[in-house]
Parts: sequence; structure tokens; C-alpha cells
Amino acid sequence: MLDLPNTAIIEGNAVRWGMIGRGPALVAIHGTPFSSQVWRNIVPHLADQRTVYYFDLVGYGQSEQRAGQDVSLGVQNRVLHALFQVWGLDRPDVLAHDFGGATALRGYYLNGLRYASLTLFDAVALAPWGSPFVQHVRQHEQAFTGLPDYMHRALLNAYLQTSAHQPLSPQALEIYSAPWVGPVGQAAFYRQIAQMDQAFTDEIEGQYGPLDCPVTVLWGRHDQWIPPDKGEELARRIGGKGCTLIEEAGHLVQEDCPEAIVAAVLNTLAR
Repeated sequence: MLDLPNTAIIEGNAVRWGMIGRGPALVAIHGTPFSSQVWRNIVPHLADQRTVYYFDLVGYGQSEQRAGQDVSLGVQNRVLHALFQVWGLDRPDVLAHDFGGATALRGYYLNGLRYASLTLFDAVALAPWGSPFVQHVRQHEQAFTGLPDYMHRALLNAYLQTSAHQPLSPQALEIYSAPWVGPVGQAAFYRQIAQMDQAFTDEIEGQYGPLDCPVTVLWGRHDQWIPPDKGEELARRIGGKGCTLIEEAGHLVQEDCPEAIVAAVLNTLAR
């Protein structure tokens, strides 16, 4: 497990973060409904070449969860911008997945953040996105928040399993479900889904163009959440060399094929 011993207060939210390694900076940004623990099998392999900064998005993982909290994509890029200032970073390498991809892109186009390189995989970036389950929860948030605990846990585990191509291990399920159980966590889980709004990617989609840094786009061939053709289109629009499909991987490549992510990042750093 990755340790997150530090707390930054940003826009009234307690954001937990950690770091490991040595050398120039690399920032790893997770997606939904996960946490920085998705990097636990990846960042140790990068630590010889980079100081890796990781954190839990507002409302996720070990970061603060509370009623009425804004946990939308609209706040996450501002938090990223603030963390760059806390860490004293200028142009770090960035590794981003799912909502982390949207956060990195929003930070670039809206907040003026600049990167030494950007590695994206299975990123939320192009409309339309949002599964039927997400759309249903957005319409009935309170009904789901009030589910009995055993029903919520069953639904949560089933949802998490669809993120990967191979069955998630009991340990992985426990790691990813832990922040979302109990009265506070259950409400937080449905809160973040209820605030999933395509408007936050629509806001920047028209600005997509080649970035001023090397871009690598990866995608799980068997991604059930965001089809690979979205990765191919994204790569064309932001200046990537094309989208590399990862065989035997779904949306959660960190579990299905972590070595592919490590190899991609190391290849980018070597260039």
C-alpha cells in the first residue's frame, strides 16, 4: 500500500498526498471510483528515476469526504494546480488515468499547467461518456445513498469488477471499496457519481490540439467503460503518436497489466 502521510488544505478540502523516489518530478493522477492506491504496483518501479507525487482526488480515498462537497471535475483541476504550487513544481512528467486524464487536460487548457510529458490511459476526455449505471444514479442519488449496507457493498463490488478484464482479487476489491463503505463512504460514493457531468469535458474539448510536450496514449483493448476508439481519437487530437492498445486489459490497466504502464512511462522518460 502507498503511504499518504501529508495533508494539504485546498479550497476548504483536506487532500491527502505522498511521494516516493528521487530525481525530477512525476505526478500520478488516479480516476474514479479509485484512489492513489491504483499506483501501488507501479510507482515503486519509477522511483529510481523520478520523485513520484501521488494524491487522492477531493472526495476520494483518504481525502476528506463530507455532505455538500463539490467533488466534480470542475474542482479537481484547481486542486491539481494548487498542489503544483504546494510541491513547487513547474513542468513535471504526468501519468493520468480516467478522471485523472480529464483533470490533467483541464489543468493544461484552463489553468496553464505545463508538463514535461503526459501519459494518458483510458482517459475521460471525449463525449459521450457515462455508463447507464452512472446516468441512473445521477437521477436517483438519494435512493442509492439510503441502500442497506449489504446491498451497497454487493453493488459496489459488482461495479468495480467491470473495470477490469481479469477478475479483481479479493485484496484489490478491498482496497478499492474501503473508502466507499460505511455511512460517510457510501454517501460519498454516490455523491461523486451524481456530480459526473459531461459539461466539464465539453468545456475543453473544443480546445484540444497538440500539446507542447511528448504525449503517450494507452488503452485497454477490452475497456468496457470507455471504448478504445475514444483513445484513438484522443491521440489524434492532442498530438500523440497514436493510441497503443494493451492486450488482455480492461479499463483498470493498473490491475490487468501494470507492467505495460511502467514500460510506457520508462520509454517516455528515456526519450
